[in-house]
Amino acid sequence: MATSEADIERVRELVASIPPGRVATYGDIAAAAGLSTPRTVGWIMRTDAADLPWHRVLRANGTPAPHLADRQLRKLAEEGCPITDGRVDLRGARFHF
Repeated sequence: MATSEADIERVRELVASIPPGRVATYGDIAAAAGLSTPRTVGWIMRTDAADLPWHRVLRANGTPAPHLADRQLRKLAEEGCPITDGRVDLRGARFHF
């Protein structure tokens, strides 16, 4: 199934709604948007998220993408996210849509 413009806009709205100091996983966003897989969220984020708080979206285990890890963790720490050993504490920081 192709990703529609409505899917893209819904993901963008969800990511934009994550407040400072909180995070969501790709799976959280996929579920809230009614998408079948977190990979679709990843694709949207890679292609259309420069103006969004992209740093607040993490992998299911609370870690950032390896190529963005330093920058992403620094931005999250500045917002007060609980981080231990390169991983955000999802129990303390997860945003529920």
